[in-house]
Amino acid sequence: MKKSRFLWLALFALIGVLILSGCGLTTSTATSTGNNPTTLIIILVLIFAVFYFLTIRPQRKRQKEQQKLIEELKKGDRIITIGGLYGVIESTDGESIVISLESGATVRIVKSAVHHKINTD
Repeated sequence: MKKSRFLWLALFALIGVLILSGCGLTTSTATSTGNNPTTLIIILVLIFAVFYFLTIRPQRKRQKEQQKLIEELKKGDRIITIGGLYGVIESTDGESIVISLESGATVRIVKSAVHHKINTD
């Protein structure tokens, strides 16, 4: 969490500096760009690039990892569901799996409801 907060703080500081320098509000008026449209474009591109690397890219990575986990599920795997149920996979069928709980009950759930697989190594 601390790294994320630092990155967001740095992002806002960078945006503030770029906006102030792009609008001609800096103390040095001789070098200010004033109404230069390329400055605005550069600022928008930088904001999008930072947004992409801080939010979109990590989310896509998590989605790919979750999809890989779902595709690799097989009979005998120990899993935890999104709802917090611990179980062992009894069978798989298309988009659903049947898990056996500790009490002996069996439950059919959607594969996407699997939170993660417990390693028994």
